[in-house]
Amino acid sequence: MQIDRFVLGELGTNCYIVEGKDKHAVVIDPAAKGDQIATFLRERKLTLDAIFLTHAHFDHMGGLKALADATGAPVYLDTADDPILPQMAHGRMTQTHLPYGDEVTAAGLTFRVLHTPGHSPGSVCLLAEDTLFTGDTLFAGTCGRIDLPGGNWREMRRSMAYLRDLQGSYDVLPGHGDPTTLETERLTNPFLRSEHA
Repeated sequence: MQIDRFVLGELGTNCYIVEGKDKHAVVIDPAAKGDQIATFLRERKLTLDAIFLTHAHFDHMGGLKALADATGAPVYLDTADDPILPQMAHGRMTQTHLPYGDEVTAAGLTFRVLHTPGHSPGSVCLLAEDTLFTGDTLFAGTCGRIDLPGGNWREMRRSMAYLRDLQGSYDVLPGHGDPTTLETERLTNPFLRSEHA
């Protein structure tokens, strides 16, 4: 598994291109410049199997429509975020999207879908091999905001406890900011400590 990170859009959102087997790939959170992401895929001779949205906030889907139109790849979004789409998508959503199951197989990789509401009702984290893509649920040293549409502190606390209690440690690739590890966050992140989560 090879991962390329692009920091895109006005809010500096992390977009990840995950290359799996046989030159197939997935894109996680195409935040902006969907046409340039498509060009990158063509230049690397990668076939895009899927586009994953960790949630439906506008800064994570600014390049979605252009990328989906260019590649024809299916789009996955937790259906719990459907109610906030009209106020967040700003015309950047495709006509259709697929719901997540417990797992999605794409690019020869199995992505375990962890439902982690709090930042939005349909926020998910995606676990593939030793890497956890956390969207805007978990960041280095903190957690996602709860003052945007669909935010809920009680659900965020449950999601923090869920991530804290995962077995093992993983590389954490968040929706904004620098990478970290789950073990580091267990030790240093106040929102993953037992008294807060």
